[in-house]
Amino acid sequence: MAYYIQRGTIPPKRHIQFRKEDGSLYYEEVIGAEGFSGISSIAYHMHPPTSIEKVGETQAYAVQYAESKNMQHRHLKGAALSSGGDWLSGRNYIMGNEDVKLAICQPTENMSYFLRNATADELVYVHDGEGELWSPLGKVKFVPGDYVHIPRTITHQWKINLDKPSRFLVIESNSEVRFPKKYRNQFGQLLEHSPYCERDIKTPQAIEPIDEKGGFEVKILKHGQLHSFLYSYHPFDVVGWDGYMYPYAISIHDFEPITGRIHQPPPVHQMFEARNFVVCSFVPRLFDYHPQSIPAPYSHSNIDSDEVLFYAEGDFMSRKGVERASFTLHPGGMPHGPHPGTAEASIGKKGTEELAVMVDTFRPLKLTQQALEIEDQAYIYSWKI
Repeated sequence: MAYYIQRGTIPPKRHIQFRKEDGSLYYEEVIGAEGFSGISSIAYHMHPPTSIEKVGETQAYAVQYAESKNMQHRHLKGAALSSGGDWLSGRNYIMGNEDVKLAICQPTENMSYFLRNATADELVYVHDGEGELWSPLGKVKFVPGDYVHIPRTITHQWKINLDKPSRFLVIESNSEVRFPKKYRNQFGQLLEHSPYCERDIKTPQAIEPIDEKGGFEVKILKHGQLHSFLYSYHPFDVVGWDGYMYPYAISIHDFEPITGRIHQPPPVHQMFEARNFVVCSFVPRLFDYHPQSIPAPYSHSNIDSDEVLFYAEGDFMSRKGVERASFTLHPGGMPHGPHPGTAEASIGKKGTEELAVMVDTFRPLKLTQQALEIEDQAYIYSWKI
């Protein structure tokens, strides 16, 4: 959720008559969270959004986790994952728990259907690739470095430029993804000390309503199953809408880093929050300026959280051996810190050009078999002197 916006043509009040030129009514749809107590948007369709011609087959779509393995620090080589499939079939799930799932998607074809994730908000980091996310509420352009947020229940379709390779980090959240409360005032406006503001948010741009009748397949993800429905009318037939719930994009490059005289703790990098996990952005920044500062992070024990880092770009000054698209997992209960020699080597350095996405979860993460197949087995011993 960002802030209130309006697109297209809407009536002067909610839930009143809104008629087409021929005198017939437009069809109002309230899209909302938490019953009628959370954020919502109201869309006005040319045709009933409820008109179903056929119910298709239901398929199982649940993430399977590997049997419990030793708790240890892990390095997973995400670049080794295969490309293929579309936005949904191409997902390679890496890890997850009851609150969040992480996957890499490297699609080689576009969607022939529409998708509605009725269980999870999707926060997508665009590592490589470009294109547009379309929904009944408009289109959002994306480029490398963008986070694209699709609230659950929003019907959408990814239109990816297949002339260029694509890689997406997909963060599926079983709760609403929000900007952290510490960055917002009582009215929801982003405060002066926030590392980004409303000007950085790319909200949906209007598209011409698509007035088409026929069979339009919408796949709905719900509780580990994928349901297929054939709708009578194109889902993007909206003439206008307003509200607080809509897809948007915001770039990691617009995150303004918070720095200090001595090393700052990871919460200064926080960009999003959800139930039982947070998402942080590590971006190019100046190092600490105390005359005796050590820019490399200190060793620390994650008592209450598992820490995942997805390495996007640059030279990661505290970590050796990681690659572009690598994941590291440092579980709660074990201290971790910079690799041997990196703390000393960081002294006197003026800044870093690293770019990474961090997901800290407050419940333990489980790995998939696919994750274990791309693991660097030697990583747990990489602190040995």
